[in-house]
Order: sequence, then C-alpha cells, then structure tokens
Amino acid sequence: MNYTPAKRMEALPFSGIRAVMEKATKMQQAGEKVIHMEIGRPDFDTPEKIKKAANDSLAAGHVFYTSNYGTPQLRQAIADYEKEKNGIAYEAENVLVTVGVGEGTFAAMEAFLEEGDEILVPNPVWLNYIHVPSAIGAVPVTYSLKEENDYQIDFDELESKISAKTKMIVIVDPSNPTGGVFSEATLKRLADIAIKNDLYVLSDEIYEQLVYDGEKHVSIASLPGMKERTIKLSGFSKAYSMTGWRLGYMCAPKEIISATVRVHQYTITCASSFVQDAGVTALKDCDEDVESMRLEYQRRKNYVVNALNAIDGISCNNPKGAFYIFVNIKSLGKTSMEVAEYLLEEAKVAVVPGSAFGSEGEGYLRLSYATSYDELVEACDRIRDAVAKLKNA
Repeated sequence: MNYTPAKRMEALPFSGIRAVMEKATKMQQAGEKVIHMEIGRPDFDTPEKIKKAANDSLAAGHVFYTSNYGTPQLRQAIADYEKEKNGIAYEAENVLVTVGVGEGTFAAMEAFLEEGDEILVPNPVWLNYIHVPSAIGAVPVTYSLKEENDYQIDFDELESKISAKTKMIVIVDPSNPTGGVFSEATLKRLADIAIKNDLYVLSDEIYEQLVYDGEKHVSIASLPGMKERTIKLSGFSKAYSMTGWRLGYMCAPKEIISATVRVHQYTITCASSFVQDAGVTALKDCDEDVESMRLEYQRRKNYVVNALNAIDGISCNNPKGAFYIFVNIKSLGKTSMEVAEYLLEEAKVAVVPGSAFGSEGEGYLRLSYATSYDELVEACDRIRDAVAKLKNA
C-alpha cells in the first residue's frame, strides 16, 4: 500500500524543539550527562493543592464528559481571574476551556480563517502560528521582532504588510522565544491599528504571570475597543507547572466562542473533567505557589543573563517575561543550528536553534532557564568553555 499523506501535511514539519530534545534524550540514555535548556517545561512539581483537587475529583466520581464549553465552575473561575488580574469584564459565557493553548490556537484559526486569508504573525515565534494557518489554507505574513528594538513591534513594517486580505494579527506576550514583553505603548498602537483595519487579534498570553524586574503584564483585551475583537489564549501549563495536565482556555466575545466550540467539539469534545476541577483550585488557591516559582525564575534569569553576557562571542538582552533567553551568536560565524549541535555534542547542553522559530531567529539560540539553579550554573560554565574552544579553533 502507498502511504501518501495529504498534501497539506507538507505545511506541518516536525518541531525543531522536539528534534533537539529527542537527540538529547538519546545521549542521556547512552549515559551522558546532558543539561536540558531546550524545552519550555517548568522543572517544578505541580503544587500539592492542585494534585489533591484532582484526586478528590476522581474520588468523587467526576469521570464523565463535561459540557463542550467546560465546567461552569471553571469557566466562572477563569472569568473572575480575568476581571481581578487583567481588568477585563468577562463572564462565564466568554470562556471556552481548551486542551492547552495549542488546541485553542487551532480552534480559533480553523473557525475564522478562510482559505487565502492573511494572518500577521511575529517573527520569531512559536511556530504553531506559522504552520497551523498554512495547513488550513490561510497565508501567514510575518512581521519582525528585533533585538535592537528590545523585541517591540516596528509599526512601519507591520502596517506595510496589511492588505485587503489581512484578517487577523497574532501576538505572543510575553514572547516565546525571546522573553520580550510588549510595552503598554506598543499594545495601544497595535490596538489602534487593529480597530482601524477591523482585524481580529489572537493574543497568546500563556506566560502572563511570569514577568520580572517590576514589569507589569497588560492584556491587549483590556484596552478600549479591544475586548470585542480579541481572542485571548492562556492556560495553566507554565505558571502552575501543569504542562502534562493539558489545560488551557480562550476568552472572547460569545459569538467567537460559539464558533470555536464547534471546532473544539469535533476534535477534543472537552478537557478532562477532573483536570478542570483542579484548574479551579489553581486559580483560587495557588497565588503563593505561582509567586514562589516566579521569584525563583527571577533569580535564575539574573544569573544566566549575567553569565552569558560575560562570555566573549555571545550576548543577550535582559528578557522581562516567560523563562527564555534569546542569545545572539552571530559573531561565531556559524548558523544557529550548527552552534546548537556543537553545544550539544561538545558541552552536553541542549538548546534550540533560533531558526526553529522563523527567519528572524537565525543567529540566535533559545535557552530555557526552567531548570535548577545548580544545573544552570554548570550549563553556563560548559557553554563558556565550549564557546572559547570554538573561537580558538
């Protein structure tokens, strides 16, 4: 039999992040000590209160389908969280519970992008925002986020790329992979452009609770005129260290929710019932746990930024969000893939080539500091020695 995938599968390459992780894991299985800085996964255990809530839910027999939209309790808890933390007057009817942000991304695009529609996407970016629209026949048009602008938007470039076919703008704030956080001034100007051109804004805010150095997260949906055109995506994976629980959500006008739930019901049906119960506990009872993790990330970030900038041949900005550092390796004279492979082989440190996040990522590496402080110290020492060896070769 000839196993020929559908033509559209050509728009869905395997993840560059996962490719690095697979190779690093094989090296580890062969007995090598690899330090993992490639994966965006908190190293903390899920808080005990959240695990207990899931166990209690299972013990109570909450093992059946929920509403496609999610449980009323979780939808209301999410709406309450958004009002309290972000100042957005959502109600439960404005919430769709998803299986992570990844599923929310697909549902939003599948529901609102026609074949040939254009969607403005940051470059560099988590590549779901490039490949999902491509797979459904829409056209991703990238706008650049550059280190010299501290990863803020160049609005002259952005506006030059808006056409009659543009339907949606994507923002990821705080950013994966750069760790950049959009200023309120940037968001206000972007809001003006979205309103002027009658565009949807798909705003991925999964890292919204992980901001540093006194930075304040502002949701674009909280700005005047934006709640009615913003599809906000967030979830529990990063701030609550719940990556394996697969729980996210979408907040949007009820008309948008009623369209996206049709995609959701035919692909997912609903998020797991007992996981949704645990999500309620996360939102209501775990602020101190999140703050404890955030403070530790701050400590790690401070160390790694200083250590990397002390290495001759590489440099980085001081990121204000997420748990990533985007490291400039242009002076080494090799591609980001070549340097990532070299560091894995020579230093036994797994990092992601910036090219995995788009053309503007070439010349950079993404490093995650979501691993222990001691391992980060060792990783920076290994990177320093490996880079020195490469420069002297």
